[in-house]
Amino acid sequence: MLSVLRVYLHFDIPIVGCELTPYVLLRRPDKTITTDDDLEIALLDDYFLCYKYRVQSDKKVVVCNVHPSEHATLQCLGCLKAKIPVAKSYHCTPKCFSDAWQHHRVLHDRAASAINENGNEEEELFGRFNNFGFGSIKTSLSASTSSSSLINSFAPVYPEAITQRSGVETWFEVGRSKTYTPTIDDIGHVLKFECVVIDAETKLSIGHASTLLTSRVIPAPLPSPRRLIPVDGMGHLDADDRIKSSGTFTVLSYNILSDAYASNDLYNYCPSWALSWPYRRQNLLQEILGYRADIICLQEMQSVFHQVQSDHYEDFFSPELDKHGYYGLYKRKTNEVYSGKINTIDGCATFFRRDRFSHVKKYEVEFNKAAQSLTDTVIPTTQKKTALNRLVKDNVALIVVLEAKVHNQPVDNPGKRQLLCVANTHVNVHQDLKDVKLWQVHTLLKGLEKIAASADIPMLVCGDFNSVPGSAPHALLAMGKVDPLHPDLAVDPLNILRPHSKLVHQLPLVSAYSSFARTAGLGFEQHTQRLDNTTNEPLFTNATRDFIGSLDYIFYTADSLNVESLLELLDEESLRKGIALPSPEWSSDHIALLAEFHFCKNRSKH
Repeated sequence: MLSVLRVYLHFDIPIVGCELTPYVLLRRPDKTITTDDDLEIALLDDYFLCYKYRVQSDKKVVVCNVHPSEHATLQCLGCLKAKIPVAKSYHCTPKCFSDAWQHHRVLHDRAASAINENGNEEEELFGRFNNFGFGSIKTSLSASTSSSSLINSFAPVYPEAITQRSGVETWFEVGRSKTYTPTIDDIGHVLKFECVVIDAETKLSIGHASTLLTSRVIPAPLPSPRRLIPVDGMGHLDADDRIKSSGTFTVLSYNILSDAYASNDLYNYCPSWALSWPYRRQNLLQEILGYRADIICLQEMQSVFHQVQSDHYEDFFSPELDKHGYYGLYKRKTNEVYSGKINTIDGCATFFRRDRFSHVKKYEVEFNKAAQSLTDTVIPTTQKKTALNRLVKDNVALIVVLEAKVHNQPVDNPGKRQLLCVANTHVNVHQDLKDVKLWQVHTLLKGLEKIAASADIPMLVCGDFNSVPGSAPHALLAMGKVDPLHPDLAVDPLNILRPHSKLVHQLPLVSAYSSFARTAGLGFEQHTQRLDNTTNEPLFTNATRDFIGSLDYIFYTADSLNVESLLELLDEESLRKGIALPSPEWSSDHIALLAEFHFCKNRSKH
């Protein structure tokens, strides 16, 4: 006889696109097994488990986009007329709507701007509140209406079908597999999970079914769309409207926040369901695909190293991006022999569109190997152990050489083989290891110089450098050298940075986002205001409660590539005041950077 049946279910993630996975444990006096591979035929002697997911049909409601756990009672008509995603239009109370108006009106302004750019007149609706309940009452207020009068002017209206439950519950079966991913049709419904033990011979159930109810399924919060901004000042482009010309391509760089690091302790301001990997991976994938980049450089891509982890590259991103025409390459961090942190293995992944590029060569940079070589040749024997403990941090870089396919080659060089070198890296994070950061960047650049010496090839250097603008690693990348008086050089206990004159490289690298500062013209003020005045880098690419600043960059060789467009930067207001990353809308603590490039027609010295 089976003595105990327990069902554990991740039902604190009631979001469309989240995969709900049951963990079922069967107990009997002489045996215990966990069914985690094939739940449909999990046999224990003569018994197996039967699973059902059901959705209740008569309890569907619309939920607030600000407070997704609350029912919506108001809807913004302006959003509907502007074709803003309908989920953004719902609010639970008049106060919720008025409190969110400063952020909400940005959606209207952007929609109005898009209408104007398309040559249509801006409708009056963008200058006022237009809202209605789910009944027939409609209310229109001017934008100057005070919050208090706004609240008093609305009477929440809710249909009888929503506020009153029917006498008999009606459930529809929606799945019998080991996981279930809610769909758009499930929004507003409650899901029920049922698990029962079945006798394999008689096919009859043994005992009562164990059931669990979810919270009401809510729509996944949608991040505000980010536009591609041509640096020549010729308006704005949406990803869907972009038409790539010959010789033009886009590159995305994004630290997606490994699941191993996305802890509730570290990001306690983010709801636990929004930190869960089943939710974040779908949100990240949707965002990444929306940018429609030709080349994608991702950092903190988790891979298998320990049985408690899942392989996010092999099991999810590689097959999902393959469906959309991408080919992927991956480099995992080296084994953390010295630190023993077996649960924090991640790496760098580079994807490219198969119809735009083909793979020529791959180089893997393991900074651990470089550290071993350095200590063997430079460090005195008595200091080798200390040096290795400081230098071996398991960071890596993935360098991929691609060849542009015929239709992606510059029109002025028909038939000429057009190569492109893309470096993707994640530099050590520890702020007290400034010498290690600089040494890793210098090591990478020396490797790229060797590739440049062997071929006339444009280069991109992307990634999370864990170095703020103006730091020594940033100076080396952007200026080609480090000032001998730079304060970061004071931290060099192993003397690996001396002589300081060696901290140079000959690659004509320029930061892509500095193009905003070099572009003048009406309409660029908001973009230049999001740049640091001294370095012309974004004010932030990483924003948590404890830190806000730029750590991520896309560098390019300016003698062979031109910047055409840049993905607009976020401002602090767009994150909603007081809210840090990650959030339900943005599933990483970093933001994505994207640049559109064009192969130079005439190569010249930088």
